Amino acid sequence: MEKQTDIRVLGAALYYLPIETRVPLKFGSETLTHVTCARVRVRVATRGGTAAEGWGETPLSVQWVWPGNIPYDYREAAMKSFCGELVVRWGAFPSYGHPMTICYKFLEGPLRELLHQFNVGREYPMPWLAALVCCSAFDIAVHDAYGMALNLPIYATYNADFMNADLSHFIEPANGTKVSFVDRYPQDYFPDVIPQSLPAWHLVAGKDPVDESELDGNEPNDGYPVLLRDWIARDGLTCLKIKLRGNDSTWDFARLQRVGDISIETGVRWLTADFNCTVTDPAYVNEILDRIALENPKISEMLLYVEQPFPYEIEEHPIDVHSVSERKPLFMDESAHDWRMIRLGRALGWTGVALKTCKTQTGALLSMCWAKAHGMALMVQDLTNPMLAQIPHVLLAAHAGTIMGVETNAMQFYPDASAPEAKVHPRLYQRRGGMIDFSTVNGPGFGYRVESIQRELPAPE
Repeated sequence: MEKQTDIRVLGAALYYLPIETRVPLKFGSETLTHVTCARVRVRVATRGGTAAEGWGETPLSVQWVWPGNIPYDYREAAMKSFCGELVVRWGAFPSYGHPMTICYKFLEGPLRELLHQFNVGREYPMPWLAALVCCSAFDIAVHDAYGMALNLPIYATYNADFMNADLSHFIEPANGTKVSFVDRYPQDYFPDVIPQSLPAWHLVAGKDPVDESELDGNEPNDGYPVLLRDWIARDGLTCLKIKLRGNDSTWDFARLQRVGDISIETGVRWLTADFNCTVTDPAYVNEILDRIALENPKISEMLLYVEQPFPYEIEEHPIDVHSVSERKPLFMDESAHDWRMIRLGRALGWTGVALKTCKTQTGALLSMCWAKAHGMALMVQDLTNPMLAQIPHVLLAAHAGTIMGVETNAMQFYPDASAPEAKVHPRLYQRRGGMIDFSTVNGPGFGYRVESIQRELPAPE
């Protein structure tokens, strides 16, 4: 259904913001020491001729989206090249509509076509998850621009008054259920009361020292904590996400138990374990969960859920995971590319979904609706989002109704990167009393208030 509020994209600009980590961040078998954030500005116009611009941003987290032994420089260069292609494709995309409509059309059409063309003749084809992350900055910017054009918060537009079609035009229920998406819109799945602050999950990465005995003298002396106890004390943390290896059960169990012991001593309430897609047999996870339940039941009680132990290519590795989810809630993360993958995951035994805006705002909202309609629990997980990327991330968590807060760890790995944004939204870029506060995020679009943020951008690519 055509509406006067429909927009089309007139053009896009791409900026790269490189960031160095203060300490290494281990991702599975790889370690992140720097990342490039892709910041995108899009120009749009409504059918009625109102023009506006919007912003989106995503870290191009190479190790997370494209794991493997391929040289890092090759993977990063490919993703940057793909982002450059997206500038052209979005600028030439002719569709009018609400962002849910035009972004969905782009994801299902031009993005898939571009990735296929991009990979022709390449020694190492770029995966779909990498393409989604590249596209997410553009997608987020379109949503922001729509809100700016209408002078409305973007989350006030995910309903029948503004969208061109209900959810049944985008997603389908699982077979054998009574779920229907006819006359349903994303707003129908938001909580009745949207919070302005959330509990913050802190990441205990694979290389993070938890005891003084693990210090080697190379730690930064920059005024920020290094040891886990110091982070807990300074930020009042109550939720810890523990990165595990997934291929060394002795190390994984010892890590889970050590962090659990510190958590009990310091008043932390909740834990989660992230195996980083490296496990191939559910028995590996089950044995660790059973052992921790037997030897330290208090830590087992604190373990709220388990995150993505198995390879993210769920169609290539359709592992039955019911035995794991019978022990603890089991959340898809890297596998949850879109609602179709979540539907497959549910059939295999997954019980929850970790949403990420880096897979596009459009896809995250559709996945949220599908999962909620089918009784699956939700979390919103971080991609170590700094700067503008933090804002859509926490707004998604606030509107999704997660089981417990939101993961937010950019302040651990590159806190100074967000200094200009933190002057406008100070409690969003620091954790106090175990919480982040985003009450300063307001106004049209995502409420970035970019006009108040004094950040100098490089020349566009």
